[in-house]
Amino acid sequence: MDFDDDSGEFSRLHNLFTFHLGIAVTLSWLTSLYAALYAPWVRNIRPLIDPTNVGTVESTWSYLFIFPVVLTTAWLISIFGQNLFAQFRILRNQVIEFAIAAVVAFAMFYLSIDRAVAAMLIGM
Repeated sequence: MDFDDDSGEFSRLHNLFTFHLGIAVTLSWLTSLYAALYAPWVRNIRPLIDPTNVGTVESTWSYLFIFPVVLTTAWLISIFGQNLFAQFRILRNQVIEFAIAAVVAFAMFYLSIDRAVAAMLIGM
């Protein structure tokens, strides 16, 4: 495989990844904003969700919006850092690298939605 084939494969995978990450970012923000309408705005939301967890203090704002902010940051870095990512490789197989990135992004997306649903449930 020569450089042109390798570059074309990277561009295809990168465009596919950033498109789907953009959808995840949008859904994450929409769900968190919707949950913000129903969630109680308190200084420490954790004891309301899990009464056994009284040690960690986390406000409603940070509880709902930390993962959408991180996903948005990752999405913007992915878009604007395409040339850097094309040159920087950890593994030989690009498909595996993008699969690992997709699994991490999906886990963060899942945690974002899970937090939003938990906040909505205590507010209803």
